[in-house]
Amino acid sequence: MKRIAIGLVSALALASCGGDNAGNNSSAAPAAPVAGASAPAGTAWVDTVVKTPEGGFRMGNPDAPIKLIEYGSRTCGHCANFAVTGMEPLKAYIATGKVSFEFRDFLLNQIDVGAALAGQCAGPGPFFPILDQMFAEQQTLMSNGPKQGDPFIQQVEAMAPQQRIGAVAEKFGYLAFVQQRGVPEAQARACLADAAATDALVKAAEAGQKKYNISGTPTFILNDKVLENTGTWPQVEAALKAAGA
Repeated sequence: MKRIAIGLVSALALASCGGDNAGNNSSAAPAAPVAGASAPAGTAWVDTVVKTPEGGFRMGNPDAPIKLIEYGSRTCGHCANFAVTGMEPLKAYIATGKVSFEFRDFLLNQIDVGAALAGQCAGPGPFFPILDQMFAEQQTLMSNGPKQGDPFIQQVEAMAPQQRIGAVAEKFGYLAFVQQRGVPEAQARACLADAAATDALVKAAEAGQKKYNISGTPTFILNDKVLENTGTWPQVEAALKAAGA
């Protein structure tokens, strides 16, 4: 597994987009159906979003008996495909109170760092709409990157690490992206310049990789067990049903 320096104190050993977890899901004996739960009056579980101690953002009933976690990269095409095809049907399960869903940013490259900092900048409420839109616009954002011979490449190499993260995020369009979705420019720039938040992202990714031996994104964890060879919505849905959703 190669190591990609992202301009921080230490390099992070990283997985790849669409690794071993993107194949066909293995069959599992179905569990008995679990009980749902109503959201508090005047609320809906799909609108209940909190930041977790592990650095992710969780949607749904905090006491849901079926807990789904995704380690995803904002630059990974397989993760974008899951978001585009799977998030709306997944919300139907979350709405019952049986299933919660947590997204944890996993860093495949330096672009992911700035994209994650920008995407988390507005906090829990707008987190998932911004994430879903970022995945939907992934190809457009990635096309903004520097082409061969662009002087930006040499310019960014001379920058300090945190400055480099902000410059890359701005070049690819992530700064403008969150501004267009209600994050003031000064706030977005402050998020991109936040070294403590960057360090937290890296440590969270390292902790996830150490605990779950992540070899590719997306990687899904269901009730603290890795869903092997699972990377698409039909595969995830089959696992949820097998767990009693």
